[in-house]
Amino acid sequence: MSKYEPLWKYLKNNNKENYKLSYDEIQNILGFSIDHSFLTYKKEAKEFGYEVGKISMKEKTVIFNKI
Repeated sequence: MSKYEPLWKYLKNNNKENYKLSYDEIQNILGFSIDHSFLTYKKEAKEFGYEVGKISMKEKTVIFNKI
């Protein structure tokens, strides 16, 4: 199980077309802050029907899109 699996399950269970989650919201879901390893693990989102769109360091947000 990936350390990011709770985030992927959150996306799948809420079943929205797209999400714009702040780093803080992601931390609340996961219980820890995202780090550079997120870039490696983001491909796992596809297994749950989503892809990672834009990651904004400035706004501190991540966009997820349903595929």
